[in-house]
Amino acid sequence: MSKYDKYSTPLSERYASDEMSKIFSLRNRFSTWRKLWLNLAIAEKELGLDIITDEAIEQMRAHVEISDDEIEDAKIEEAIVRHDVMAHVHTFGKTCPAAAGIIHLGATSCFVTDNADLIFLRDAYDVIIPKLVNVINRLGKFALEYNDMPVLGWTHFQPAQLTTVGKRATLWLQELLWDLRNMERARNDLGLRGVKGTTGTQGSFLSLFHGNHDKVEELDERVVELLGFGYAYPCTGQTYSRKIDIDALAPLSSLGATAHKMCTDIRLLANLKEMEEPFEKSQIGSSAMAYKRNPMRCERVCSLSRHLGSLYQDVFQTSAVQWFERTLDDSAIRRISIPSAFLTADIVLSTLLNITSGLVVYPKVIERRIQAELPFMATENIIMAMVEKGGSRQDCHEEIRVLSHQAAAQVKEHGRDNDLIERVKNTEYFKPIWGDLDTLLDPSTFVGRAPQQTEKFVTVTVANALKPFAEYLNEDSFQLSV
Repeated sequence: MSKYDKYSTPLSERYASDEMSKIFSLRNRFSTWRKLWLNLAIAEKELGLDIITDEAIEQMRAHVEISDDEIEDAKIEEAIVRHDVMAHVHTFGKTCPAAAGIIHLGATSCFVTDNADLIFLRDAYDVIIPKLVNVINRLGKFALEYNDMPVLGWTHFQPAQLTTVGKRATLWLQELLWDLRNMERARNDLGLRGVKGTTGTQGSFLSLFHGNHDKVEELDERVVELLGFGYAYPCTGQTYSRKIDIDALAPLSSLGATAHKMCTDIRLLANLKEMEEPFEKSQIGSSAMAYKRNPMRCERVCSLSRHLGSLYQDVFQTSAVQWFERTLDDSAIRRISIPSAFLTADIVLSTLLNITSGLVVYPKVIERRIQAELPFMATENIIMAMVEKGGSRQDCHEEIRVLSHQAAAQVKEHGRDNDLIERVKNTEYFKPIWGDLDTLLDPSTFVGRAPQQTEKFVTVTVANALKPFAEYLNEDSFQLSV
């Protein structure tokens, strides 16, 4: 059967990076199992198990990377024994005959499956955290570039007070910073299951070391050390607690919410023609409507972010229904949901890197929309200016109210431009402030502290958050405020 006759997931075939796909590949999974068996044997030998020879260790070390032929041999073996781990124990033993009798000594299947999964969780975070760091850095540069460009704000997707293009970007940035915090915490909290035996009691290892509790503890600590982790979970059943999977996937699900909100905003702004994602020179927006510039990157992010959010329910439900020391109904779903979550997060972040590298802003469209709405927003300024000239606040309020409704009718009923200011200029009552109207209508006076907020947030808050990740940045990072 051709590979084109079988379903393959778009997550790995179409979207995800090779780096992330490799982490959850069969070769990496089985090679990691071999690495675990090797390090278990090394630690057991160091602690006095003489039945493990130097030759056994060397043969195992020489064949840690599993070959294509061995993967195929293990498939055949699994069809016979109906047990994936034992199939690989037998296959590894054929390749390393000196070690055949001591591979997996004292261990249960979860020694390799669970410890490997924890290694994959850590390594997967090491792929996506640098991408998130660079998304934040790029978006921060964008926010600084446009920190003082006035833009119409939207509440309920109705025109609201002005903000700035840069300030709007800080709303996205702040949530991405929270995602970074959550991911880093989840990554650094990861431990190993360690060497715990069949039900977590370490009974088999206590037998191996003839009742020596200290050596069993040393074995657990040594294996963890050899594998590059800081600690092992002190209490496990046969598996590590599936609550760890909740902790690991929750930040990814949360990222999905952030990315969906950000890209929805950009999609709406694209419709308003104020901002859009990068559009390649030869890119086709529609097979029928040649003029279209569809926001396909943001649409992809929204689509996959919904999937990312849903995967959290898999690990939540799996953790909730585990019985006592373990059941096996966690196995099949974890093979799907955990790789899918990291592959999806990887795709979302790779796409966000592309989007934030070339966001396009259209100042003239933004300015025109401001001018269409600003007269209504300036009514309070006009009232205050008239009062300063000696007018009555209540009289002015009534005059501007009448003119505002007349102007609104021109816009809504006749599709004409907002002519409120022209009506003010043609109304004798407002003559005292005619000369002040240009100043009263300056958009920069309507954005409050948005420019100052944006600059401080990016140069202090964002810069401080990125400082520990300087090695990941592929562009110049921000200068800290002094």
